[in-house]
Amino acid sequence: MKYEKRSISDLLRSKKTVFTFKDISLIWSSGDKKATIAGVNYYVKIGQLHRIRRGIYAKDKKYDRLELASRIFIPSYVSFETVLTQAGINFQFYGKITVASYQTREITVEDQIYSYKKIKDLVLTNSIGVEHKDEKSIATAERAFLDTIYIHKDYHFDNLGSVDWDKVFEILPIYKNKRMIKKVNEFYKHYKLA
Repeated sequence: MKYEKRSISDLLRSKKTVFTFKDISLIWSSGDKKATIAGVNYYVKIGQLHRIRRGIYAKDKKYDRLELASRIFIPSYVSFETVLTQAGINFQFYGKITVASYQTREITVEDQIYSYKKIKDLVLTNSIGVEHKDEKSIATAERAFLDTIYIHKDYHFDNLGSVDWDKVFEILPIYKNKRMIKKVNEFYKHYKLA
């Protein structure tokens, strides 16, 4: 039991609020999968770990939902409407957490809807315009703006005043998409005339 007690304190000291089974194995420095499974199950049973969904755990029910969003499917990062609303580019509130991923899928975890939208691997794995901090992967406003144009052929943005156009044009080439280049230039022209 000494090993298990030490192990739970290692998890509780971590900055993470959400852990995959692999994370726990690494933190515990355990090569023994059965022992790790037994330890995880023990801590879930006594209430010191919270099982979010299969293979994903939290310290408690107050875990960071944006952190979870980029841990369910890897690689992925929070983007689209979630970031656009936080940045003041969209005014409408979206209850879903929107995420760029390698697949399109919508899942509900503990009353929170996570909407995953597929982006081609070349873009998804390029880290320009994606910030990795506080155990979260989140697009900048400019990357979310471009991701949205990539996914939607026709999209209305409420306020382009907070967009850094230099950053937009710096990130744009990773998409390798002529339609997007044309659309971004239209938005830029419209913004300049407003």
